[in-house]
Amino acid sequence: MTRNTQAFDHWIRTRFVELNSQLEVLYAEQKDRANVEGIGEDLKRQLETEGRELIASLLVEGNTDEGFDHAFDLLGNVGLYMAACRRHEITEPSRETTSPLIEASTLAMHIGASIGVTPRFATAHLTTHNRAKQGVYKRFTNLGAEKLFVDYNTKGILAYKRAADALLKIQPLGIDHPIAYDLLLVAKRALRGVIDSNKVLFQQLDADDFFYCVRPYYKPYRVGIQVYRGANAGDFAGINVIDMLLGLCAANEPGYSQMLVDKFLYMMPEDQSILRDCMRRTSFMDDLLNMTHLNHQAWYQKNVKLFLEVCKLHGETAIQHHNQLVTKYIAQPSIKLEQQHLAKVTASGPPLPVLLNSLEQLRDRRAARQRDDINTRFADIAALKASLEVC
Repeated sequence: MTRNTQAFDHWIRTRFVELNSQLEVLYAEQKDRANVEGIGEDLKRQLETEGRELIASLLVEGNTDEGFDHAFDLLGNVGLYMAACRRHEITEPSRETTSPLIEASTLAMHIGASIGVTPRFATAHLTTHNRAKQGVYKRFTNLGAEKLFVDYNTKGILAYKRAADALLKIQPLGIDHPIAYDLLLVAKRALRGVIDSNKVLFQQLDADDFFYCVRPYYKPYRVGIQVYRGANAGDFAGINVIDMLLGLCAANEPGYSQMLVDKFLYMMPEDQSILRDCMRRTSFMDDLLNMTHLNHQAWYQKNVKLFLEVCKLHGETAIQHHNQLVTKYIAQPSIKLEQQHLAKVTASGPPLPVLLNSLEQLRDRRAARQRDDINTRFADIAALKASLEVC
């Protein structure tokens, strides 16, 4: 890490956090907590100027070729700065045709293109690839709500990854292999971990603090002329690996495949590779449906029963996420928003009703619910259950 990179990283971990936190305190003191206009203008200028000067030095330095890890970390720091500028409406994509953060945009595009990821901060920068120093990892603010959110997001993502890794190990063995049972058991326990982690988060995280002080840092912002959607907690391969290997979602379905296309560059390169490979595989559910004539065999009874339990748990995580996180922390607080703020609610780009509808469809695919308007595996899950009951 060069001296300029170290200086910028230190600023992100210290002064940057202090400035954002001070601004959040000012916003929270207002009757309209969503308003940032005309509040803390001196602090905003300091944030923009100090960050720009540090980034300008890095831009002059050019590509130091220190490897992916250092480049990805630097991209995250630049992205955190740009996201904070967006949060405080120093920059706002609807009023601009190109980002006024010229130095930051140039450096972000350079790094993003060179390492094959989107040129903005992604979920991994704050969760799975967020290196701590003396026990403290990078955040936007020092607010308890943000720490709670990042901590439990990270726990949930790592649990999903454990489940996905176990399912991936079944592929070369086959779902009818005796050891597949052991791997399904690992996946089952990991998905229970997701549910337990989310339960704590939903119990402890204040909805207003999340909506007004945490979520705004995840909004879309411009890099150069292009607007990039906000970072999403689902921007990793694991959750989609589970979807497709279990067979609850299919890569050849237009709605689902569009989501995969949209998220590819927001993931780590190794996740992109895993997901591409998984998209061309047949699912365990399809394999088992072709083996129902073997339902009298002991392995079938044992593995199918556990497979169905894993499917049910994956559906429960989706229901939990949608019915608690999306409803409590996004939809309900949005009702109280003043009209001028409604267009800026979602981090993923589309208007809130469109986003909620797409999330409902995804929830119901993962839960294999019976629906007439989209394809789900409701009937196939019922067929596998029936094959167990026959014996």
